[in-house]
Amino acid sequence: MAASAPLRDCQAWKDARLPLSTTSNEACKLFDATLTQYVKWTNDKSLGGIEGCLSKLKAADPTFAMGHAISNGLVLIGTGSSVKLDKELDLAVKTMVEISRTQPLTRREQLHVSAVETFAKGNFPKACELWEQILQDHPTDMLALKFSHDAYFYLGYQEQMRDSVARIYPFWTPDIPLSSYVKGIYSFGLMETNFYDQAKKLAREALSMNPTDAWSVHTIAHIHEMKAEIKDGLEFMQHSEAQWKDSDMLACHNYWHWALYLIEKGEYEAALTIYDTHILPSLQAGGSMLDVVDSCSMLYRLQMEGVSLGQRWQDVLPVTQKHSQDHVLLFNDAHFLMASLGAHDPQTTQELLTTLRDASESLLMERDALKPNSPLTERLIRKATSVHLM
Repeated sequence: MAASAPLRDCQAWKDARLPLSTTSNEACKLFDATLTQYVKWTNDKSLGGIEGCLSKLKAADPTFAMGHAISNGLVLIGTGSSVKLDKELDLAVKTMVEISRTQPLTRREQLHVSAVETFAKGNFPKACELWEQILQDHPTDMLALKFSHDAYFYLGYQEQMRDSVARIYPFWTPDIPLSSYVKGIYSFGLMETNFYDQAKKLAREALSMNPTDAWSVHTIAHIHEMKAEIKDGLEFMQHSEAQWKDSDMLACHNYWHWALYLIEKGEYEAALTIYDTHILPSLQAGGSMLDVVDSCSMLYRLQMEGVSLGQRWQDVLPVTQKHSQDHVLLFNDAHFLMASLGAHDPQTTQELLTTLRDASESLLMERDALKPNSPLTERLIRKATSVHLM
């Protein structure tokens, strides 16, 4: 197993050719601690978790631009908040931009700030372009790699998700902190584009170096599912559980994959046991968007199989209701709809659909402003209007 590298101070970041514009060694180390936990999908209690590190980071250097970039970026990449509805987040992003304009940042840091600001505005493809610009000159910038990887995932850009990592993979030598995790990130892109053998080989390499790499476990779970290798998948999850169950940001999702195998076999009670024991408690404890969609999709699958769910939808609804007007991702919206329909809540369902329609019309107005006199925009507006009048 790879030993944990010491947290990097100002000089260490310079030596890595990724200088950070702060004179605070403590801020640099806390930035590294936050980044490391993000990559590992694990809140390290000894460090105070990601939130604890970010709080101490801001105290160490309140004007550290990259500290603001990683803090805002992590909130946004979680897709549970938006600057349109969350005034505190909106102010935080604006503060980040203002701070960046008062300091002589490196071009890399300026691009990071711009990418997070662009992502906050909902332009995910453009944000990815900015992160890719960083990676062209700084292929070992893990923050740019992870943010772009996650954004490509939301966009459904499978080939870009693979190729973005493929381009920088040769630069990640074993001496670079977190290098083994790049194997797992790359393996997921390979799996998503149906290169199952290569993906499995790379994920296995990553796990041989660090058995607690929950994202590499996730890749292999996907591969077994896609190849209908139910027996192998169940055995793999059972044998590896002790290694990934403490990765609190991803364990719920890995349990979700475990339950999928059971649904495939028709072992519904066993799947419900995993839901009740691991998935719902994770949702209620933290309410991350990944936990939300895992809970909704698991219950919906079981419902379509004719399984009696009791009051389980009512347990999920209080969490999803809070997001009925978010409209950050249509993927999320579809899962919120599952919950309101499953819980037989017509009021929440109507709120979700009405505000979604309003949001789509607003986007068309933005498109019209950006591309005036576009025939396509005019056709889309006419279609939206006709739907509105139905």
